[in-house]
Amino acid sequence: MRAALRFLWNSTRGHHLRPWRSEFLKWRIETYSGMKAEELTRQQVLAFVWRERRNLIRFLRWTEEMEGYRKQAQRAQRPL
Repeated sequence: MRAALRFLWNSTRGHHLRPWRSEFLKWRIETYSGMKAEELTRQQVLAFVWRERRNLIRFLRWTEEMEGYRKQAQRAQRPL
């Protein structure tokens, strides 16, 4: 859960209380859905998040899994 929260925190840098203003999130929505980032409104971002919530949760779980692999690889590289 921490990796998912860290991703959300980092991706909304500068816009934590208003994530729909985050240029990074708008860009990600544009690349995923084809909606134009510069034209996205608050309502469109929130509607997208609601509509794609299952895929977004799956993505956040995947980021958590990748974080686990990264930590595991770091532990394996440490000298004994």
